[in-house]
Amino acid sequence: MPRHFSRLIIATWWLALRCFTVVQAAPGGTIARWDIFEVTQSGPADGNPFGDVEFGARFTEGAQTIRVNGFYDGGGTYRVRFMPETTGEWRYETFSNRPELAGRTGTFTVTPATAGDHGPVRVAHTFHFAYADGTPFRELGTTCYAWVQQGDALEEQTLKTLATSPFNKIRFCVFPKNFDWNHNEPVYYPFEGTPPNRWDFSRFNPEFFQHFEKRIGQLRDLGIEVDIILFHPYDHGHWGFDRMGAANDDRYVRYVVARFSAYRNVWWSLANEYDLLESKQTSDWDRLFQIVQASDPAQHLRSIHQDKIYYNHNQPWVTHASIQNSAAVLDYGRAMVYRDVYRKPIVFDEVKYEGDIPARWGNLTGQEMVLRFWTGAVVGTYVGHGETFLDPHDVLWWSKGGVLRGQSPARLAFLRQILNDSPAAGINPIDKWEEIAIGGQPGEYYLAYFGNDARSSWPFELFHTGVADGMKFKVDVIDTWNMTVTPVPEVFELKKRDAYYFADKDGRAVTLPARPYMALRIRRVH
Repeated sequence: MPRHFSRLIIATWWLALRCFTVVQAAPGGTIARWDIFEVTQSGPADGNPFGDVEFGARFTEGAQTIRVNGFYDGGGTYRVRFMPETTGEWRYETFSNRPELAGRTGTFTVTPATAGDHGPVRVAHTFHFAYADGTPFRELGTTCYAWVQQGDALEEQTLKTLATSPFNKIRFCVFPKNFDWNHNEPVYYPFEGTPPNRWDFSRFNPEFFQHFEKRIGQLRDLGIEVDIILFHPYDHGHWGFDRMGAANDDRYVRYVVARFSAYRNVWWSLANEYDLLESKQTSDWDRLFQIVQASDPAQHLRSIHQDKIYYNHNQPWVTHASIQNSAAVLDYGRAMVYRDVYRKPIVFDEVKYEGDIPARWGNLTGQEMVLRFWTGAVVGTYVGHGETFLDPHDVLWWSKGGVLRGQSPARLAFLRQILNDSPAAGINPIDKWEEIAIGGQPGEYYLAYFGNDARSSWPFELFHTGVADGMKFKVDVIDTWNMTVTPVPEVFELKKRDAYYFADKDGRAVTLPARPYMALRIRRVH
């Protein structure tokens, strides 16, 4: 890993140790763009404040007014959190069905964002992502489903590992997990009641959510996006969180969105392997999606993940397709076709895991994992990481976090550097009908990947779109496994060869080392 990248990560980790979660401005004070402004009020604690009391605020700046739902945080404390997306003078006024909470007003000033804060991630250029300020976001994610339910020692170790990892997004669940290698009880439970399954689903446990949002804030300060999985099928009735009923599901989703939507690094995943949740139908998922969409003033990214039955990712409330399919990223064409079907960013969040467990979904070699990432990258999609190495204490990264033991993370850090140096508009397929192992931006930038094909040379030729006679290009030979970039000394000049291709005018080829996992980066010389 380059020295400057290591120093940056260490500095970021030091910042994260300060454990900022909410940046609260006093009334009349200032707050930076995309930070969290919080209004806190004391109110009734009798009855069931989670269901009986409506509370929130309207935030106004100029002609825009944004309605934000608040939440009860226990002990007679009510909060409403707001992430301002524009600078200027803001005013707020609370609303409530209880007069002692309604009609409170205040003002605050939103200043430009602090250095390094680019805002929430949005869809950009149809198939890609960018932060709100336009900075490209090259998604490179990992999965640790239940890491926030493991206790402080292991959770802090996971954060320390993430601080030196290449990953800029992590997927994890709100609810604990009851599955292979995951049978421990969590430290906190999301509802009031008695473990394992005597719960009052109408009353939330603030301590659980305070702990959860602390981890969101720490990940934000590390520069890591959090893909929050709202539901999953790995309960099997042990706690009953997978079969709460529609009314309780809806209340839970609204509460989670009210608490977490002001964090700029939040993404929403409605479920992991949603089609295995037998208690819900497609109409339930449609309804829950629309609740999230309507309740979230920040309009964070929204997706859902399947086992075998694909959700209709063309629905307007889905911002990007979260796909489980290992085979798709073994073939460029299969990975690419999802883009044409959904016309949205495609994230293969699960493509099996690097590890050594007996299950076929968790015993990839490091080479196989890295190959999947590169195959997805050159056709303009995004691929997710996971790791499942057997451990005597059942601490597998894919669920509990801890430390990374595989060979792929270092190679994925190398890939991230390559992607960070690619055009702002992202990598897209160049020639869908023939040479689909090459992506980029026509006439400017190309990334070719040869996978298991151990070539000794590649004839320099480019598809006709965006190129012309006389254009000149430089080439780097990339060894994706050994993490080297070797510039080719020659400059290649194009001449039209036929109706489809332009080739080097002197018929030259790029020499390759006859090893697998090689790639080429081709950039125009201006």
